[in-house]
Amino acid sequence: MAGTMTAGTVGTRPYLLLATTMLLWGSGFSSSKVIVDHLPHSVVAVLRFGGGALALLVALRLSREGAAAHRRSSRRDWARAAGAGVLGVFVYNLLFFWGLSLAPAIDGSTIVPVMSPVLTTAFLLLARQEKASAARVAGLACGAAGAVIFFVGSGGAAGGGQARLAGDLLFLLSAGCWAGFTLLGRRVLVGIEPLRATTYATVSGAVLLAVYSAPAAVEVAWQDVPGHVWLNVVFVALGPTAVANLLYYRGIHAVGPASASIMMFLVPVVGTACSGLFLGESFGAVQGVGAAVLLVGAVLAVTQGGIPKRRRDAAS
Repeated sequence: MAGTMTAGTVGTRPYLLLATTMLLWGSGFSSSKVIVDHLPHSVVAVLRFGGGALALLVALRLSREGAAAHRRSSRRDWARAAGAGVLGVFVYNLLFFWGLSLAPAIDGSTIVPVMSPVLTTAFLLLARQEKASAARVAGLACGAAGAVIFFVGSGGAAGGGQARLAGDLLFLLSAGCWAGFTLLGRRVLVGIEPLRATTYATVSGAVLLAVYSAPAAVEVAWQDVPGHVWLNVVFVALGPTAVANLLYYRGIHAVGPASASIMMFLVPVVGTACSGLFLGESFGAVQGVGAAVLLVGAVLAVTQGGIPKRRRDAAS
């Protein structure tokens, strides 16, 4: 009996960690929008991930992973994690925050978390790492149709126009970056602990963001930045960045990228609720239809009508 209970606890823990990640990410969209309304998008990106990098470095220093000298990672491990950070932190955030400066947070909270698993699944099928079942092909087609409807609706939605459409396209590109980051996760974690890998990736991306955003940062009137903006900066740096990224990498390590991607479907629910509650944002009718079709297609493409089995080695 005790053995059974332990196994069950171990089996559900990765999904609880991933669910926490998605709650943090979902709330991070509206919080980041508040900051982008007062600061240049590149500066917001470096504040978020620079703060997250510092928090992770402190955590690594204090953890057993950081103290275990005999488990020090090699230069190859560092290079893999740093390379993942270039894609998943630097490029992703430049595109994401640029999009957030043009389009509402509610659009990003739908496009990024829903399209990321769709693109992840599409790549796995193209690379023949997973089977192209009829359900998956139908789901990808449905998802593509939903995305087209959503983007068409962007121009006619309240507060829409060319700027909103451009922002939504940037969100789509950032979703592609995150899909690549997810697929790299398992390779990055070979021979390196999740905390160390997350820290290396975040630090490398944050350094590049700092270099890129330096000219814009010089022009900011820092003394005029409101206090509530700084509170949001602290939140997104610690919660949706440092803590969430660490939990996400631990989840990928435990259940694999395909199963981890399924949990992304919690993000639009949380993100839409936060955007409506705190920012007063909403979809147009066409966008709402597109979002629904996109979500159905994404769920079908990723799950094939069922929940993927947990990897047998997840409990080890």
